[in-house]
Amino acid sequence: MKKIFATFAALVLATSMSAGTLVYTAPDVTMIEEAAPMGGSGSWLIPLAILALLAFALLQDSGDDVQPNGQNGQL
Repeated sequence: MKKIFATFAALVLATSMSAGTLVYTAPDVTMIEEAAPMGGSGSWLIPLAILALLAFALLQDSGDDVQPNGQNGQL
């Protein structure tokens, strides 16, 4: 009976000790970094290349002579 009581007491003491402290510690403040402005680092080249490819694709002639109404230029 003494061994059971000693085991139970050791179990209760071990769980209360491992529960942690009663003092609240606030978490560290995290800093949010702002995005770097598009300056002299050359980061403006990628959007410029995308705009150039988009303009090139939109201005290409498809080579089709078919009219949108399906009459192929004949009245």
